[in-house]
Amino acid sequence: MFSAQAWADAQRLWDFQQMGHEPRPCSVAIGLGSHDLQVADTTADLYHRGMAPLIVFTGATSRTTRERMPRGEAQHYRERAIELGVPAAAILVEPKARNTGENIRFSRALLEEQQVPVSSVLLVSKPYEERRAYATARKLWPTVEWVSASPPMAFRDYVDSIGDPRLVIDMLVGAQQRLMIYPQQGFMIEQEIPEDIKAAYERLCGAGFTSRLVPEPTRHA
Repeated sequence: MFSAQAWADAQRLWDFQQMGHEPRPCSVAIGLGSHDLQVADTTADLYHRGMAPLIVFTGATSRTTRERMPRGEAQHYRERAIELGVPAAAILVEPKARNTGENIRFSRALLEEQQVPVSSVLLVSKPYEERRAYATARKLWPTVEWVSASPPMAFRDYVDSIGDPRLVIDMLVGAQQRLMIYPQQGFMIEQEIPEDIKAAYERLCGAGFTSRLVPEPTRHA
């Protein structure tokens, strides 16, 4: 369906999104809600491995999830984790966040409300949003240490697991765009974007993978 160039460029963006962090024990794990229940699976696995004594699942619904997760992303994640043996008492649910910034801000508020001391956070996201989530978290909650994690899958295997390659590549392109424009808007920390990543992003936009782009701010002369 897609050209070899498109697949190669998507692989470049996928690889760039990976932070390469080694999981280590943290105060809490925050699982970012989405259409992908594998994030809940990974968070549950990290809990069982002793990487966090407490989980926060955060997320309302989006246009991608409102039908498949009618009770809200965080609630569906909670149910999945309980199925996988995580005690209900070890899970907090933040059901209102509708973007990554709200995921972080609302989760922080919930943990403060519950008087949970936090010095480090295991941040669990989809693989193609690791860097975006990390950059947002560092900006909005800079006083804690962030360790990124995601389902450990190769790009093509992940696409096969989702069953919708256009959705995955569109999401990759959208995540990359935000890495480039959101720092100037104060939404995330600045990160250096290599030239080959910028070129891959531009080619994918030109090939029509644009459904998850956000309007860019108008530049005034």
